[in-house]
Amino acid sequence: MGLFKKFVSQTRKPEGFLGQMMVNGMNSGHAKMADWGMSHLQTIAPEEILEVGCGGGRNAYELMHKYPLSRVTAIDYSDVSVEKATAYNTDMIKKGRCKVQRGDVSKLGMKEQYDLATAFETIYFWPGLEKCFSEVNKALKLGGTFMIVNESDGTDKASIQFESIIDGMKCHTVEEIEGALKGAGFSKVKTDHHESKPWITVIAKK
Repeated sequence: MGLFKKFVSQTRKPEGFLGQMMVNGMNSGHAKMADWGMSHLQTIAPEEILEVGCGGGRNAYELMHKYPLSRVTAIDYSDVSVEKATAYNTDMIKKGRCKVQRGDVSKLGMKEQYDLATAFETIYFWPGLEKCFSEVNKALKLGGTFMIVNESDGTDKASIQFESIIDGMKCHTVEEIEGALKGAGFSKVKTDHHESKPWITVIAKK
């Protein structure tokens, strides 16, 4: 495997030195997309937030900034990501507003604990969308919100090229995401497509 392929493959589960480099880049590289996604959260005031696939922890911090009374549980199945997200949110952890822990979205085992769940640039690697979405659904309180933000709409050429390079990556179309959400028990699924980029924000209600 070439160095480039080794590096980009770290997006799935960052490990070791290359993984640390990848996670460091996630915080800055996806910031504009993540902020665009968060701008769609205009009518809710969540107290308990679940950030799934937290990466470097930047988005967990921004959610706490957006919702000053909230508490965030940030999970990732990469030890490197957990370490980075913990360091990034040290102050919030000390204040009791943030927990960072290792976790697997396919077996969250949580029941009706959260008002909002978010997934930024991560569902490409989830092992079976409907199964994982069902786990998120169980973790949300009745009426809770699940927001997915992706750089890829599943049809853009650049992402499809990465899909062929990175093992386990799948760029899902809007139709696939919406169908899996409804199959997992979500209602009122709404998608917004960026006016000039392949970015998508999908918001579903339990």
